[in-house]
Amino acid sequence: MTKAELVEQVAAAVGPSVTKRECGLMVDAFLNALKEALARGDGIELRGFGTFKVRHRKARTGRNPRTGETVEVPARDLPVFKPSRHLRSRVERGHGVSVTGTPGEA
Repeated sequence: MTKAELVEQVAAAVGPSVTKRECGLMVDAFLNALKEALARGDGIELRGFGTFKVRHRKARTGRNPRTGETVEVPARDLPVFKPSRHLRSRVERGHGVSVTGTPGEA
């Protein structure tokens, strides 16, 4: 799903009282708030959906798979997402469902 498709789905869910342009602004505002919080090192917990947070990875020695030579990989902070139990079970149940919603017609 692209961001444009997400905006269309949100606009359809909200109804005619909000335009697609306004929904696009809301989606952008949410994503910007998420990015800024992660950039500050804060985590975001969305109950029933999951948790976004920043995980620090230590420096390590890696290996170039092509040449086999060892390479130093620097320490860095990475954004991570951990889905909630509810989301994981929902995705599991939805596996194998077609666009029409009939199970087994994937």
